[in-house]
Amino acid sequence: MKTVRGDLLQLALAGEFDVIVHGCNCQCTMGAGIAKAIRATFPEAFEADLATEKGSAAKLGTISWAEVERGGQRLVVVNAYTQFHYRGRGPHVDYAAVASSMRAVKERFSGKRIGYPRIGAGLGGGDWERIVRIIDTELREEDHTLVEFAK
Repeated sequence: MKTVRGDLLQLALAGEFDVIVHGCNCQCTMGAGIAKAIRATFPEAFEADLATEKGSAAKLGTISWAEVERGGQRLVVVNAYTQFHYRGRGPHVDYAAVASSMRAVKERFSGKRIGYPRIGAGLGGGDWERIVRIIDTELREEDHTLVEFAK
Protein backbone atom coordinates (compact mmCIF):
# COMPACT_ATOMS: atom_id res chain seq x y z
CA MET A 1 0.00 0.00 0.00
CA LYS A 2 1.18 3.45 -0.86
CA THR A 3 0.13 6.43 1.24
CA VAL A 4 -0.21 10.04 0.10
CA ARG A 5 -1.61 13.14 1.74
CA GLY A 6 -4.23 15.15 -0.09
CA ASP A 7 -7.85 15.23 -1.14
CA LEU A 8 -8.98 11.91 -2.64
CA LEU A 9 -11.61 13.53 -4.85
CA GLN A 10 -9.27 16.21 -6.19
CA LEU A 11 -6.57 13.63 -6.88
CA ALA A 12 -9.12 11.49 -8.70
CA LEU A 13 -10.31 14.45 -10.76
CA ALA A 14 -6.66 15.19 -11.62
CA GLY A 15 -6.32 11.69 -13.09
CA GLU A 16 -4.26 10.09 -10.30
CA PHE A 17 -6.64 7.12 -9.95
CA ASP A 18 -8.75 4.96 -12.24
CA VAL A 19 -10.94 3.81 -9.36
CA ILE A 20 -11.77 5.34 -5.99
CA VAL A 21 -13.42 3.34 -3.24
CA HIS A 22 -15.23 4.57 -0.15
CA GLY A 23 -17.03 2.70 2.59
CA CYS A 24 -20.74 3.27 2.97
CA ASN A 25 -23.70 1.88 4.81
CA CYS A 26 -26.59 -0.18 3.49
CA GLN A 27 -29.20 2.53 4.06
CA CYS A 28 -28.74 4.54 0.81
CA THR A 29 -27.94 7.82 2.57
CA MET A 30 -24.42 8.99 1.71
CA GLY A 31 -25.16 11.89 4.07
CA ALA A 32 -21.92 12.36 6.06
CA GLY A 33 -18.16 12.17 5.80
CA ILE A 34 -16.51 11.45 2.48
CA ALA A 35 -19.70 9.77 1.25
CA LYS A 36 -21.43 13.15 1.40
CA ALA A 37 -18.62 14.75 -0.62
CA ILE A 38 -18.77 11.90 -3.15
CA ARG A 39 -22.54 12.30 -3.41
CA ALA A 40 -22.08 16.03 -4.19
CA THR A 41 -19.15 15.60 -6.59
CA PHE A 42 -20.20 12.36 -8.25
CA PRO A 43 -24.01 12.08 -8.05
CA GLU A 44 -23.76 9.06 -10.33
CA ALA A 45 -22.26 7.13 -7.40
CA PHE A 46 -25.28 8.05 -5.27
CA GLU A 47 -27.57 6.94 -8.10
CA ALA A 48 -25.75 3.58 -8.12
CA ASP A 49 -26.32 3.36 -4.36
CA LEU A 50 -30.02 4.20 -4.78
CA ALA A 51 -30.33 1.42 -7.37
CA THR A 52 -29.61 -1.08 -4.56
CA GLU A 53 -32.17 -2.20 -2.00
CA LYS A 54 -32.31 0.25 0.91
CA GLY A 55 -31.70 -1.43 4.26
CA SER A 56 -30.81 -4.80 2.77
CA ALA A 57 -28.36 -6.76 4.89
CA ALA A 58 -27.52 -8.74 1.75
CA LYS A 59 -25.57 -5.72 0.46
CA LEU A 60 -23.05 -5.93 3.31
CA GLY A 61 -19.68 -6.85 1.83
CA THR A 62 -20.70 -6.09 -1.75
CA ILE A 63 -20.08 -3.10 -4.02
CA SER A 64 -21.93 -0.87 -6.43
CA TRP A 65 -20.21 1.59 -8.73
CA ALA A 66 -20.60 4.32 -11.26
CA GLU A 67 -18.44 5.24 -14.21
CA VAL A 68 -18.05 9.01 -14.37
CA GLU A 69 -16.33 11.53 -16.59
CA ARG A 70 -15.24 15.00 -15.52
CA GLY A 71 -13.11 17.33 -17.61
CA GLY A 72 -12.04 14.52 -19.91
CA GLN A 73 -11.04 12.26 -17.00
CA ARG A 74 -12.77 8.89 -16.76
CA LEU A 75 -13.10 7.36 -13.33
CA VAL A 76 -14.99 4.64 -11.49
CA VAL A 77 -16.43 5.47 -8.07
CA VAL A 78 -17.06 2.39 -5.93
CA ASN A 79 -19.51 2.25 -3.03
CA ALA A 80 -18.18 -0.50 -0.74
CA TYR A 81 -20.89 -1.66 1.68
CA THR A 82 -18.75 -2.00 4.79
CA GLN A 83 -21.35 -1.20 7.43
CA PHE A 84 -25.06 -1.84 7.85
CA HIS A 85 -26.08 1.00 10.18
CA TYR A 86 -24.70 4.47 10.74
CA ARG A 87 -26.56 5.68 13.81
CA GLY A 88 -26.18 4.91 17.48
CA ARG A 89 -23.18 3.58 19.31
CA GLY A 90 -20.39 2.20 17.17
CA PRO A 91 -18.24 0.95 15.84
CA HIS A 92 -20.40 0.35 12.79
CA VAL A 93 -17.83 -1.14 10.43
CA ASP A 94 -18.07 -4.84 9.70
CA TYR A 95 -14.55 -6.21 9.21
CA ALA A 96 -15.72 -9.21 7.20
CA ALA A 97 -17.61 -6.82 4.92
CA VAL A 98 -14.44 -4.77 4.41
CA ALA A 99 -12.63 -7.92 3.32
CA SER A 100 -15.43 -9.08 1.05
CA SER A 101 -15.91 -5.68 -0.60
CA MET A 102 -12.16 -5.26 -1.17
CA ARG A 103 -12.09 -8.74 -2.71
CA ALA A 104 -14.90 -7.63 -5.04
CA VAL A 105 -12.94 -4.49 -5.95
CA LYS A 106 -9.93 -6.62 -6.86
CA GLU A 107 -12.04 -9.05 -8.89
CA ARG A 108 -13.72 -6.26 -10.88
CA PHE A 109 -10.93 -3.66 -11.14
CA SER A 110 -7.65 -5.58 -11.05
CA GLY A 111 -4.84 -3.75 -12.82
CA LYS A 112 -6.35 -0.31 -12.19
CA ARG A 113 -4.92 2.46 -9.99
CA ILE A 114 -7.11 2.34 -6.87
CA GLY A 115 -7.39 5.12 -4.28
CA TYR A 116 -9.33 5.21 -1.01
CA PRO A 117 -9.62 6.99 2.34
CA ARG A 118 -9.43 5.30 5.75
CA ILE A 119 -12.40 3.08 4.95
CA GLY A 120 -14.35 2.14 8.08
CA ALA A 121 -12.07 4.03 10.48
CA GLY A 122 -13.74 7.46 10.41
CA LEU A 123 -17.48 7.55 10.99
CA GLY A 124 -17.48 3.73 10.89
CA GLY A 125 -15.45 3.74 14.10
CA GLY A 126 -13.26 0.79 13.20
CA ASP A 127 -9.70 -0.03 14.19
CA TRP A 128 -7.56 1.30 11.34
CA GLU A 129 -4.66 -1.04 12.06
CA ARG A 130 -6.98 -4.00 11.63
CA ILE A 131 -8.63 -2.51 8.52
CA VAL A 132 -5.31 -1.70 6.83
CA ARG A 133 -4.20 -5.32 7.21
CA ILE A 134 -7.46 -6.46 5.60
CA ILE A 135 -7.08 -4.04 2.68
CA ASP A 136 -3.43 -4.95 2.14
CA THR A 137 -4.33 -8.65 2.12
CA GLU A 138 -7.29 -8.33 -0.25
CA LEU A 139 -5.61 -5.88 -2.65
CA ARG A 140 -2.18 -7.52 -2.63
CA GLU A 141 -0.34 -7.15 -5.92
CA GLU A 142 -2.63 -4.27 -6.93
CA ASP A 143 -1.68 -0.59 -7.34
CA HIS A 144 -3.59 0.79 -4.35
CA THR A 145 -3.14 4.00 -2.41
CA LEU A 146 -4.43 5.30 0.90
CA VAL A 147 -5.15 9.02 0.68
CA GLU A 148 -4.77 10.69 4.06
CA PHE A 149 -6.91 13.81 3.97
CA ALA A 150 -5.02 17.08 3.95
CA LYS A 151 -6.31 20.41 2.72
